[in-house]
Amino acid sequence: MKPQSSAKANVNKPVASSTPNRTAPSSRDAKSANAEQAPRRRKVQLTAREAALNVLTGVEENAAYSNLLLNRTLQQAELSPADAGLATELVYGTIARQATLDYFLNQFIKSEVKRLNPWVRSLARMSLYQIRYLDRIPAHAAVNEAVEIAKKRGHQGIASMINGVLRSILREGDNLSIPEDLPTAERIALQHSHPQWLVERWMTQYGEETAEAVCVANNQPPKVSIRVNTLRADRDELMRELEQEGHIVTASPLSASGIIVESGGNMANDHLYRDGRFSIQDESSMLVAEALSAEPGMSVLDCCAAPGGKTAHIAEKMGNKGRIVANDLHEHKQRLIVEQAERLGLTCIESSVGDAMALNQQFEPASFDRVLLDAPCSGFGVIRRKPDLRWAKTPDDAAAIARLQRQMLSSVAELVKPGGLLVYSTCTIEREENQRAVAEFLRDHAEFIAEPFEVPALEQQPQVGGAGVQILPNQFGSDGFYIARLRRRG
Repeated sequence: MKPQSSAKANVNKPVASSTPNRTAPSSRDAKSANAEQAPRRRKVQLTAREAALNVLTGVEENAAYSNLLLNRTLQQAELSPADAGLATELVYGTIARQATLDYFLNQFIKSEVKRLNPWVRSLARMSLYQIRYLDRIPAHAAVNEAVEIAKKRGHQGIASMINGVLRSILREGDNLSIPEDLPTAERIALQHSHPQWLVERWMTQYGEETAEAVCVANNQPPKVSIRVNTLRADRDELMRELEQEGHIVTASPLSASGIIVESGGNMANDHLYRDGRFSIQDESSMLVAEALSAEPGMSVLDCCAAPGGKTAHIAEKMGNKGRIVANDLHEHKQRLIVEQAERLGLTCIESSVGDAMALNQQFEPASFDRVLLDAPCSGFGVIRRKPDLRWAKTPDDAAAIARLQRQMLSSVAELVKPGGLLVYSTCTIEREENQRAVAEFLRDHAEFIAEPFEVPALEQQPQVGGAGVQILPNQFGSDGFYIARLRRRG
């Protein structure tokens, strides 16, 4: 599969969605037990749009994490599944398309969008998002709902302003477009709603066509992918079981353990998930355990393990035989790793809490056959899952995190046995954090050499991974990921 071509031909055509297609945050406790015990407590009744507006305003005013605030808001509002889906689409879609929405709104708001009260700004953006990107929602319904919310939350003056701006936009129709004669980076940034500095960075690293394809991919909803627990089933068997339940599934082209679920809702609610038959994991991420090549009986260190998806995959590939130390900096995240292991029936995993930089003081040198450093990173490979991330980062962030990554690599390398493997991975597409970090490590550590590993699906892809493999978001519709396998000389 070749990278997607440039979207110039469709530069002024909005991407329509026939139905809200983002998945609402999962919640095993959608209704609090306390709610049933306290019937006199009044709950605030919210519409889907009001719930979405509260989240967007919280993100604007308090720099809240959109996914956490959305999850909490949906639980409190107790919306129907359809309304929860709409609220989710409005939150993530509005954040993702923010730059494009602001560009159009500024043509009709004299004071500019950035000068509006945060909730008014969020309401204007959210309403325009519906008009421009959701073709199942009638434009007049979006306008009317926005006006009613403005009256309820503010006053008639705000309602009149919102009404006037949105109806003016409707009158413009197809004439409202991004100019095609803008400088390339500015056009891509506005059309696909990314910071211009980030577009320029990717153009330098990957070229104009690929940079634009990445931006297009970042605005698509993430696929639902799961990983079969090979200790309890094989992929074909699990696919048959899922199809019998009514799911539409296909085999992952990237991972031999992966399955794409094209319909079926929240897979964490499936009884097969609860029974430990599969885990929910992105396809690209599944390749990390493949690169580690851990065998039964080996000793493995996962330096930054939470929430434990890769750790569990490693344990499954080891046949649950051996020792895996799953370390994480945050003590409260250890429970996530333990829960994963218990659900999947894995007993070879032991948890550890500590700074990855200090692991060389906690364990004897050369004491592990395999070491995985899934390093903290800028996260630019998972923007489709975390749309607000693109607006939260600065040009200095990648350089700062790259310095930490180099220090971590040097520190944990001491723990690899002669002849053993060190795998370095990130969920970013930044060369500063990936290819350059590994190149500098190899320059300073002659005892290590880069060792290729086979990913059949990538054979037809142009490789820009240097000593490792770089997967871009536009190539398979999976997360952007970098994986390097480094062998310590025997």
